[in-house]
Amino acid sequence: MLRLERLGCGYGTFRAVHDLSLEIAQGAVFALIGANGAGKSSTILAIAGHVAVQSGRILLADAEITGAPAGARVRAGIGLVPEGRRLFFDLTVADNLALGGYARPKARLARNRDAVLELFPRLGERLDQAAGSLSGGEQQMLAIGRALMAEPRLLLIDELSLGLMPKMIDSCYDAVRRLKAAGITILLVEQSTTRALAIADRVCVLESGRAVWQGSARDAREDPAMIDAYLGLGEAGPAPVA
Repeated sequence: MLRLERLGCGYGTFRAVHDLSLEIAQGAVFALIGANGAGKSSTILAIAGHVAVQSGRILLADAEITGAPAGARVRAGIGLVPEGRRLFFDLTVADNLALGGYARPKARLARNRDAVLELFPRLGERLDQAAGSLSGGEQQMLAIGRALMAEPRLLLIDELSLGLMPKMIDSCYDAVRRLKAAGITILLVEQSTTRALAIADRVCVLESGRAVWQGSARDAREDPAMIDAYLGLGEAGPAPVA
């Protein structure tokens, strides 16, 4: 579904990511993990078209999108759940969802919204509330739902669990599992390593903008040296198998 070929990206003259190559299979969950400043968010934003690609190529289902504008990428099937949610706080939940489906035919908006509300029933109870009045977990649900309104084939989620209570994190990860079961390919950026390894099929560890380890999530869980060196799980032990 997605292939990065020696991707370099950044801001102006600053390069945040260097020569990153990875492949994400159709229907897989791929976790991109690492410390703050490792280049995780820059990678996701480059794929979505919001950070400049300085070298290399991005291919979506074998079609090159390296130079495509962000709107074209949405229409091609890329959905973004940005770090910090970035909702329209003064607009209602219903309006935020409608804006998420702007690139799709109006005839499909009701169907897509029904699918979002089935995934997140709490949003159905708050359709007329301003997005800014929701809890942090509800806002994250809305951010995911807004991205799903555009019918993505590839869903990019930046920092899924950031700032959320454990119960809400559980709800959001349950939604990711359901989306995976529905065949949506997911690239997940996450600081919660244990959570990411529990749900991912494959993982890439970034350090200072470079890939320092790639492999299956099972190998990551079972490789103590790699965990100690890059993931910092310490005495918490490996992540449980989802």
